[in-house]
Amino acid sequence: MSVRVRFAPSPTGALHIGGVRTALYNYLFAKKNNGAFILRIEDTDRTRFVEGAEKYIEESLVWAGITADESPSAGGEFGPYRQSERKEIYAGYAQQLVNEGKAYYAFDSSEELDAMRERLTQAGVANPQYNAVTRMQMQNALTLSPEEVQAKIDAGDSYVVRIKMPRNEDIRFKDEVRGWVVVNSATLDDKILLKSDGMPTYHLANIVDDHLMEITHVIRGEEWLPSAPLHVTLYEYLGWEPPKMAHLPLLLKPDGNGKLSKRAADKLGFPIFPMNWKDPQTQELSEGFKERGYLKDAFINFLALLGWNPGGEQELFDSVQLIELFSLEKINKSGAKFDIEKAKWFNQQYLKQLSNEDIAQELGVQFPDIAENELLPQIANSLKERVTFIAEMKQAGQFYFERPSTYNEKMVKKKWNEFASDKLVGYASELSKLETVKADDAKEVLTNFLAADETPLGKVMPALRLALTGEAGGPDLMEIIEILGPKEVAERIALAAEKLN
Repeated sequence: MSVRVRFAPSPTGALHIGGVRTALYNYLFAKKNNGAFILRIEDTDRTRFVEGAEKYIEESLVWAGITADESPSAGGEFGPYRQSERKEIYAGYAQQLVNEGKAYYAFDSSEELDAMRERLTQAGVANPQYNAVTRMQMQNALTLSPEEVQAKIDAGDSYVVRIKMPRNEDIRFKDEVRGWVVVNSATLDDKILLKSDGMPTYHLANIVDDHLMEITHVIRGEEWLPSAPLHVTLYEYLGWEPPKMAHLPLLLKPDGNGKLSKRAADKLGFPIFPMNWKDPQTQELSEGFKERGYLKDAFINFLALLGWNPGGEQELFDSVQLIELFSLEKINKSGAKFDIEKAKWFNQQYLKQLSNEDIAQELGVQFPDIAENELLPQIANSLKERVTFIAEMKQAGQFYFERPSTYNEKMVKKKWNEFASDKLVGYASELSKLETVKADDAKEVLTNFLAADETPLGKVMPALRLALTGEAGGPDLMEIIEILGPKEVAERIALAAEKLN
C-alpha cells in the first residue's frame, strides 16, 4: 500500500504554528515516499466551530507551500473531506460496536455525571472517570435491562454511545518517534464515541476516516499520545489494522518552560499564526509570519528544524532537500524551544539569496510610492545584507529616496569641519564632470583627488557619508555614490556644506 498521510485540523480558530509544523512533517513524509498528503477538516464539534477558520487553514497551507493532494477544495476519491458531511458513516460503526458488546448506550444526565465525580472526589480519587468500575453505578445499557434501554430510546431520551474499555489489560503500540508504549486499560475511561446530537467525537471519527481513507501513517502532536491507547483499542474492536503512529514533540516557549501559546507569543512580541488572523467574535487582529515579513522558504526551513534534524552542521535546506532528507527516525523525542531570533536569522539568509529584481518587485508592492524607481534593484543589492525583512529596506535606505533633512549631531561634532567640507566640495567638482560613475571609479576619483596633498581617506569619508545620508553608518559608501549618481552626490555635498559650515 502506498503511503497516505493526513493533516486533520479542527476549524475552531486560526492555525497555530504547531499545527503548521505537523502539516509540514506529514507533507514532507508523503513526498519523500511518493505518497499522498490529505487535508481533512474535523468539524464534528459544532459548538466550537469558528466561521472562516477552514478557509484560513487552507490559505495558510497554500502560502507555506504545503499543497494537499486531496482536500475539501481539491476533492479526491476518498471524500467528503469534512467530517460534518460524513455523519451517517460514523453512526453505522458506533452501532456495530454496540451490537458486538464493545460499546454501550449511556443515558446519564449532566447532574448524574457531576454527582458521580463528586462522590469519587470525596472518596479521594484524584482523577474521577467513567470507567470499568464506575460505569456499573450509572444509567447505561450495562446496568439497565434491554427492555429498559429500548424504552428509553423509544421515548426519545437523550443518550451517548461510550466505548467499553477492558478492565485490566496492557495496551501496547509502537510509536515511530518514542518506541514501544504500554498503558494499562485500568487508567483509561470509557470515552464517548457518539454524542447525543448524533455527531461522532474525534475518537470515533478519526479512526473511521483514517481507515476508510487508507491512511498508512498518523503523524500528529504529542498532545494526542494519551488518546492513542483508546484509538488502538478501537482499531482492534473494529477488526482493522492500525496505521503506524508518530507523535511529534511539543513546541516550547523560548525559555523551555511550558508549551508555546498565543499568550506567550503575544507577550514576547512574535507571531504565533502563519498569516494574519482576525477573530470573528472579538475582532482582535493577530499578525502572522507572512505579514510580519517572513519569506515562505525561510519560515518552512525554520519550522522543519523545530523537532527534526538530519544530522550534520547544515542549516539551510530548500524544499527539495527537506523532502529528500526527511525521516521519522530523525524526529526528536523532547520538546523544541521556539527561538524567534533563529527565525529572523533564517529570514536574513534567504533574503540574501533573493535576486535583486525579486526584492525590488516586492518593495514596489509594499511601497507603491517608490515602485517606479528604476534604481530599486541596485538599492536592494546594497541593503539586503543589512536588514532582516524586505519591509525594513525603505527605512534603512531612506536616503536613496530623498535627501537628508537632518544630520547626525554626534557625527557632525566629531567629523564635520571646514577642512573636510572643502575637500568634499572639491571632490564634488571632480565627480560633476561625469554623467555616471561605478563604485570603483568613484573611489578612484576620490583617492586621486586627495592624493594631491596626501590627505588620508579617513579625514573625509565620515563627512562624505554624513553629507549623502545624514547618518554615521550604512551600506558601502561607493555603492551609494554609484546609485545616487554624480549630479545628486555633488548637490548633496553642496547642501551639507551650506547647512553645516
